[in-house]
Amino acid sequence: MEEHESLAARFEENRSHLRAVAYRMLGSPGEADDALQEAWLRLDRSDTSRVKNLSGWLTTVVARVCLDMLRSRESRREAGENEPIGTYVPDPIVSRDDGFDPEHEALLADSIGLALLVVLEKLSPAERLAFVLHDTFAVPFEEIAPIVDRSPVAARQLASRARRRVRGAATSPDADPVLQREVVDAFLAASRSGDFDALLAVLHSEVVLRADRGATVTGASREVRGAPAVAEQALTFSRFAEFARPALVNGAAGVVVAPRGMPYSVMGFTVTRGKIVGIYILADPERLRRLDLAVLDE
Repeated sequence: MEEHESLAARFEENRSHLRAVAYRMLGSPGEADDALQEAWLRLDRSDTSRVKNLSGWLTTVVARVCLDMLRSRESRREAGENEPIGTYVPDPIVSRDDGFDPEHEALLADSIGLALLVVLEKLSPAERLAFVLHDTFAVPFEEIAPIVDRSPVAARQLASRARRRVRGAATSPDADPVLQREVVDAFLAASRSGDFDALLAVLHSEVVLRADRGATVTGASREVRGAPAVAEQALTFSRFAEFARPALVNGAAGVVVAPRGMPYSVMGFTVTRGKIVGIYILADPERLRRLDLAVLDE
């Protein structure tokens, strides 16, 4: 019993780190929690008396669990099972606009934005694991190699390919949260008033809007590119803009749209050099119900 309690205590000491690894691997807080539960079961069944670095051992276990989950997800998609219709937006981390709660702060310690998660979704499971473990958590390739059944050199190549795709597609946001909020508020104000020119003024010319409404309505999910097209789309949002509540979405300025207190969508923004370059909308009712939207309890 004492050994079990000791293991449980040491697992809890590593929980924040392990959950951060799992979220970057899976792009879903709920699935990250599932991965941690499986990792705990494996720990509880294992003889760790010779394990010198339990944190590293647990990181490897969580990585293996996440890799299996990613491969299973990929197989289902290839078989046409539970295939998302149209555009996909990963599950966001939503916090109060006046600051993170401690759990969210730990989960987002390395500023994992929705733009990066979207790119990570396009990597193979092995590429994603190699990139996340090495580039984010500094795990050596010698330790990554056996997880993906490759040599250290091949593991390094996986991470290198992933890094090139990330650098070519993911945009870093402005670091100033006040500036981010000013730009997002200007976007919302222009949407409410139907001011097309004001919308164009805050949108980057190559802005991309991704809207994920789930698999319930064919054609409802979409990707829209270019300032004029995104501005037109924003005008159709005007009737909901008044219900937008400020929030932090993956650590950046965003909103939760909740008419009569009922979640309708979560909107994340990437603001770069004072312009919106990315808008990410999750409006899948089923997935919204699974999110922690404590911001609505204010």
